[in-house]
Amino acid sequence: MTKKILILLFTVGVLIFSVNATSAQGSLQNISSINPSELSDQQVGQLLQQAAGAGLSDSQILQQAQSRGMSSSQVLQLQTRITAYRQKNGNASSSMQDTTGFSQRKLNYTPDTIDTTTTNKGELFENLKPKIFGADIFRNKNSSFQPNLKIATPVNYVVGPGDQLVVNVYGNSLVNWKLGVSPEGNINIPGVGVLNVSGKTIEQATEAIKGRLKASNYAIGRGTNVKISLGDIRSINVILVGQLVKPGTYTLSSLSTVFNALYAAGGPNDNGSLRQIQIIRDNRVIRTLDVYDFLTKGDQKNNITLRDQDIIRVPTYRTRVEMSGAVKIPALFEVLPGETLDNVINFAGGFTDSAYTGRIKVLQVADQQRKITDVIEADFKNYVPLRGDKYIVETILRRFENRVVINGAVFRPGEYELQNGLTLQQLIAKASGLREDAFTERGTIIRLKPDNTTEAISFNVRDVVNGKSNIALQREDVVTISSIFDLRDKYIVTIAGNVRSPRTIPYAEGLRVEDVIVKAGGFAEGASPNRIEVARRVSDSDPLSKNTPVAKVFTIDVDNQLKLSDANFELKPFDVISVYSLPGYEKQKLVKVEGEVLYPGPYVIKNKNERISDLVKRAGGITASADVEGGSLKRDNYAILGVDKSKTDTTAIALERQQQNNRLKRTYRDSSNLADTQLRNNFVGIELDKILKKPGNKGDLILEDGDVLRIPKQQQVVRVNGQVLYPSAVLYERSKSFNDFVSNAGGYAPRSLRSGAYVIYPNGTVRGTRKFLFFNIHPPVKAGSEIYVPKKPESRGNGLQNVLAFSTGLASLGAIILGILTLKK
Repeated sequence: MTKKILILLFTVGVLIFSVNATSAQGSLQNISSINPSELSDQQVGQLLQQAAGAGLSDSQILQQAQSRGMSSSQVLQLQTRITAYRQKNGNASSSMQDTTGFSQRKLNYTPDTIDTTTTNKGELFENLKPKIFGADIFRNKNSSFQPNLKIATPVNYVVGPGDQLVVNVYGNSLVNWKLGVSPEGNINIPGVGVLNVSGKTIEQATEAIKGRLKASNYAIGRGTNVKISLGDIRSINVILVGQLVKPGTYTLSSLSTVFNALYAAGGPNDNGSLRQIQIIRDNRVIRTLDVYDFLTKGDQKNNITLRDQDIIRVPTYRTRVEMSGAVKIPALFEVLPGETLDNVINFAGGFTDSAYTGRIKVLQVADQQRKITDVIEADFKNYVPLRGDKYIVETILRRFENRVVINGAVFRPGEYELQNGLTLQQLIAKASGLREDAFTERGTIIRLKPDNTTEAISFNVRDVVNGKSNIALQREDVVTISSIFDLRDKYIVTIAGNVRSPRTIPYAEGLRVEDVIVKAGGFAEGASPNRIEVARRVSDSDPLSKNTPVAKVFTIDVDNQLKLSDANFELKPFDVISVYSLPGYEKQKLVKVEGEVLYPGPYVIKNKNERISDLVKRAGGITASADVEGGSLKRDNYAILGVDKSKTDTTAIALERQQQNNRLKRTYRDSSNLADTQLRNNFVGIELDKILKKPGNKGDLILEDGDVLRIPKQQQVVRVNGQVLYPSAVLYERSKSFNDFVSNAGGYAPRSLRSGAYVIYPNGTVRGTRKFLFFNIHPPVKAGSEIYVPKKPESRGNGLQNVLAFSTGLASLGAIILGILTLKK
């Protein structure tokens, strides 16, 4: 019994899953009606733009198209259109990914599950389907067509059960009654009696109430008046049937119109007619609504007020055609008997400004296939649209029938009208003549030949302008007159060295060195106005001589205030000016002392040969707790970093360092080694104790700008890092060996390279492990040192394979030697 129950539950689960899968597939609109070969470039471009926004590749577009109902042949056509569009627009490689291989794969691809996160993004294929003209009006949230309940009561409003009539008697008599209409259609007037008003308009009900009040001795018309209006408005039931999005029975306000009811039902569906909507009352059609009247003319003559139990029927459309291309509203249009192609053009809003109106291409439905027909402009009012017609309005050609172009050194370059007999001289005059920099020796005309190839016609510009020669122009001629500046390199001069803003400036005739210095912001601090060099290009060097000059160098002096002088040295194009510093000019250079000295801080170097011992003396000497042996000197290693030390731009230096770090990351595979390499490459190993005992020895280095001298306190620990089990700081004891300190850090890790272990001493020096036979000779360890054990490099192959390869090679070598010895014997 339990087994049967399990089988039953499993069967029900499968059925539920199948139903859900079917509904999920059905919720996606089928796009098999889209013909990719008929898509415009604009539609293909919109498809690719939406796909890019959703993060889809071209092959994913094709897969989604097939999952939405496209056949294999249609998918291949869509692939061809996408490829052609990308090639045409110069982005053939964009997002193509694996599209070219799609046609070789299985084209009946169906995903197990529909990815709604991408399918629903922007409705990828919706722009490929032509819109039904007018269908969106009933689905637009901003056009609800809700009736206005605050308007004055219409005189033709028909009173019915559920309404409330407000009877206001004023004048000699003052009465205000709110009278509800009973299900029988009666109202009960106090002191007067029951009166039936059902089926009467407000105007008729008002007359009936006045008559009853007169009969009850109310002085109606003799100083007393009556006003009837609606209070609460009743609801009515309206039945909507046929081709609607949501057909059914709807409860609406009694002031609702046909449009209100259609909006409530979602409007006609894709097969519903928008032009022959029937309003049925008492089993007969009382009106036929054409939505196009409202859309094209704002006419609502058949948008009547509904009554209870009215029926609105939306039939299927009879004839629908498509208008695409250069029209203002491309869409599907419903056509009624008696209408022509001219009516369809009006429905589409008319032609765009770039439309070719001489003829419209029509794709007609024949017996078994389509056929193409051209309708000329004179027949637009006579052509009767047929079922399935597709009208394509093309754009005008992107060419001119009477255009010539002139470019270059004229005052008004551009496009001009080709008048009868227009000559080149007249065209130059139309362009306001030649500019002063025009090159008058030669100009060119690029002329379009009858077969659309081009030919070049050269002419002498001076002769044409002077009337000595002339050329008759033709359609699409492009005239080019060059400038003398277009035919040579741009003339410049360059200034470098000790100026505030070294730069390159345009050359001008008569330019002098002082002018260029002014343009460069003037002299920088410490610049010398004397011995300024100007290097000039040479054009007569001897290529056969080794010591031939490659530049002419002139040395000149200028006034320190750059005053005008009688100096007649003029610059030439491409001159290079070099400004030097004053002899003996020096900028202050800072060094810093840190740690155990009496006066730590920054100091300015006083003499060029100032040494470390001099700096310690200026800092007041060392304190009693100083670890002299651990003294270190930090000096930026610009040689490694590839940075010019004279640079003062710290941002540029930092950038150079970052680039060097990236290069080192590619060099060092072990990132743990990288950190120490970057940390330690700025330290210079010094022996401060020997320097202070014997100042001026070879270890007493001359200070440089940016040096940092640090004297630490006496150290009591040794740091152990790298490939050890527990990197830590270990208490220093003189009796401990290298391996003892490693043991205190947990011992060597499995991947440690013991032979590569090294010690970094407090003063910045480094000593590594030496090898003697099979033994590792580790360096001594001092207080404040750091032991670093690097990681063993990754093995590049199987150890057994390496041994076998080595053995095989050795055996081969032995065999060769044995063979040679045998031959000698």
